Amino acid sequence: MNNIAVLGLGNFGTALAHNWLEAGRSVSGWTVEQEVYDSISQRGINEKYLKDITLDGLKVSMSIAEAVADAELVVLALPSGVVLSVVEDLIPHLRNEQVILDLAKGLAPDDNLISDDIRERLEAASLTCPLCVMMGPTIAPELAHGVYTTALITSDDPDLAADLAASLTTATLRLTPGKDSLGSEYWGAFKNVIALACGVVDGLKQDGRGGDNLKAAVFTAGFREAVHLLPQLGADPETALSPAGIGDLFVTATSPHGRNREMGDRIGRGQTLEQAQKEMHMVSEGVRAAHMFQKLFHGRSIPCPFVDAVCALLDGSANIDEFLEKAVG
Repeated sequence: MNNIAVLGLGNFGTALAHNWLEAGRSVSGWTVEQEVYDSISQRGINEKYLKDITLDGLKVSMSIAEAVADAELVVLALPSGVVLSVVEDLIPHLRNEQVILDLAKGLAPDDNLISDDIRERLEAASLTCPLCVMMGPTIAPELAHGVYTTALITSDDPDLAADLAASLTTATLRLTPGKDSLGSEYWGAFKNVIALACGVVDGLKQDGRGGDNLKAAVFTAGFREAVHLLPQLGADPETALSPAGIGDLFVTATSPHGRNREMGDRIGRGQTLEQAQKEMHMVSEGVRAAHMFQKLFHGRSIPCPFVDAVCALLDGSANIDEFLEKAVG
């Protein structure tokens, strides 16, 4: 697919647009941020997010209709908290032959998978656009600077997943097809919870209470809970060992670029959740995901001590020492 529309020009959307432009694809981009639009249209860079990356050839717009008009593929590079509202705005401008690729890592407000809610909205509008999901260890600045990156593309249609993975793979972005969309999305959300918890340990290093031994213990506890619990929600156990599982988790929990790890780091350094959220201009999905998984597991009477510990810390009902004791167990 040579004509691609990227909806959302934050870090990841900008990195993907740059990657596909460099590979000779025709790329349009949509943003609601006036400063992003002005920066790209006037200077050929996204100064707010990746100011050292050129976007020569990107057709940027603040109109969804204009951005998707000629697209064969519509990429939803949007936070989980806003993707469904954007889909509502997008639907009147879609054609049945356009493929949709969802990158949002999280659960919908009704605790459904985001892709399920997107699919329901498409069906309600009598649209048959194929829907795929992409998950994996994709730190945006590294992808933008040409660091070799892998990810998984899943679909109910294995042939479509294979075709899309082959079409979107570039010299430095390697995409592989898969069929466990449900498991990929659950891992894409749960790894943010673990990354936030690991970030708390990083923040504790400033006063000598944190360290790599403790971070490994927190990482292990979170991974163990995900491996045990996500299959109870229907995930394929093998997805835990894929780029969408351990691959995405590892990079999100360890990279200095990860916004969920940064959120935890700020809390570990003594900031309140409200202070950290106010100072970060990128969305930390882990906060919302932790509460949604807690609701999901509790609703099915599934014990989730790691998730409970993270939620208690975020809600202020546990201090950091109590959080660590409950999380590591």
